[in-house]
Amino acid sequence: MNVRIEESWKRQLQGEFDQSYFVQLTDAVRKEYQSATCYPPGSLIFNAFNLCPFDKVKVVIIGQDPYHEPRQAHGLSFSVQDGIPFPPSLQNIFKEIEADLGTPIPPTGNLTRWAEQGVLLLNATLTVRAHQANSHAQLGWQQFTDAAIRALTTRREHLVYMLWGGFARGKAYMIDKSRNLVLESVHPSPLSANRGGWFGQHQFSRCNAYLQEHGLTPILW
Repeated sequence: MNVRIEESWKRQLQGEFDQSYFVQLTDAVRKEYQSATCYPPGSLIFNAFNLCPFDKVKVVIIGQDPYHEPRQAHGLSFSVQDGIPFPPSLQNIFKEIEADLGTPIPPTGNLTRWAEQGVLLLNATLTVRAHQANSHAQLGWQQFTDAAIRALTTRREHLVYMLWGGFARGKAYMIDKSRNLVLESVHPSPLSANRGGWFGQHQFSRCNAYLQEHGLTPILW
């Protein structure tokens, strides 16, 4: 199957594209987009991969599925398009970055600038029906995105995996902790973060320190 995805990721994941589950997945997604409003726009489904080539990945941040309201989702976990109010989780991410690194809260919630520095902003499920969270969770996306995580942990090292909340932390078993840094915490959503375990963890400075220890340029959060 000829999937329009960044070339280095295409090489790494080629074995997935010809499997029956992926053929069924693409058929199901196509039908969903034809029959209902879905996000992100079709051209941005693989945006996380396209902005962050396989060999450029330094950090992996795993989300669950895209935002499901108009003009929010654009293929990057936790990110919203320019001009869109920050969702509560993203507000708390920026608050923690400000407290940890002194970086002012930016005017936009568009995290393309992170992706272009090597932050893979990967949702486990890459599409969603409008106004219905997790509506595409059973289509088969997780088999594909798990394959991407396995490719990274098998063929790359000295990456930082940021696993926020129970869902993302459930991916930790795939990661070789002897060759990578895994930072786990509660989810940044107010439901979790305000009960403790999100603020004051210094994840962003710890991430940058690890990257520098291994000769890599830190992320400008």
